[in-house]
Amino acid sequence: MRLPVLAPFHLEATVRLLQRRPANRIDVWDGQRYLRALLSGRELIVSSIRNRGTIDEPELELSLEPKPKSRAPLAELTRTLRGMLGLDLDPSFALPNVREARLDAIAHALRGARPPRFPTLFESFCRIIPYQQLSLEAGGAITARFVERFGRRILTPAGVVWAFPEPEGVVDAHARDFAGIGLSRHKIASLRGLAELLARGELTEETLEHLSTEAALRRLEELPGVGPWTAALILLRGLGRTDVFPAGDAGVLRGLRAILGADAPIPSIVARAGDRRGYLYFYALGSRLLAAGFIHPSPGAHRIRRVVTGRNRRLRLHAARFFSSRKTYSLE
Repeated sequence: MRLPVLAPFHLEATVRLLQRRPANRIDVWDGQRYLRALLSGRELIVSSIRNRGTIDEPELELSLEPKPKSRAPLAELTRTLRGMLGLDLDPSFALPNVREARLDAIAHALRGARPPRFPTLFESFCRIIPYQQLSLEAGGAITARFVERFGRRILTPAGVVWAFPEPEGVVDAHARDFAGIGLSRHKIASLRGLAELLARGELTEETLEHLSTEAALRRLEELPGVGPWTAALILLRGLGRTDVFPAGDAGVLRGLRAILGADAPIPSIVARAGDRRGYLYFYALGSRLLAAGFIHPSPGAHRIRRVVTGRNRRLRLHAARFFSSRKTYSLE
């Protein structure tokens, strides 16, 4: 079936921003297709999305295996995937109120990308909390082991796809089931406590969606293991609140300074970005993925060369260090 979307749409860039790192075992990009396993009721469905057209004339084709037997689960899966890939968002990736040539170059290279979001609140917690106070490599390895321990493995013609664990499975797990994953006792307690709240319906995405951004941040910070950094990323990456900028994310700030220069007035730029300030997070992440070669620039993005290479060697070197960074709270 087709997935209507307004042009431009850059599928690869959007998936890479969702993945964050190519080793992601949940969101799989095989070079042409985005593969993701999602639950429909109690049945696992593997979705495959390919752009048969171009960035400027997108023709998204969705395949599901096995195909849902009724319209209701098909509609639910389609709605989830549209939300994850931002298909119903404004197609512009630019910041209208920010006039910075180097940011404009990044926006042009990422033209057609959309701010992606995780499909569930539980997945958001589980894909953010493990990275607290750890390097990217350590956080990624822990998350992968968590998925392998509590998720389900599916073999597809394109390779293995992992379905993300459900909160009920984590609630019912014994303490010994977490052995060897690498989570601290505090993080295990946080994830189990959050899973229990979600499984009992005491915390829902719908409740947070009805709150203002400030109220939602306060509510999240009341939860076990959730501080300001985690709460901001939950809203940005989990609920699609692009008016949130994770000001405490050292990796984002380094990324923006690598683009703009060490003396760039980041707080002023964030303020000017207004309700699109969260896009700056994706600019920082996207610029590194572009420099590392994991995103192909949108056609006609000539000026990206001046930002990623040549005049701005810092960004090129910064990108090279991205996947081996030992810093904390970095773009996760």
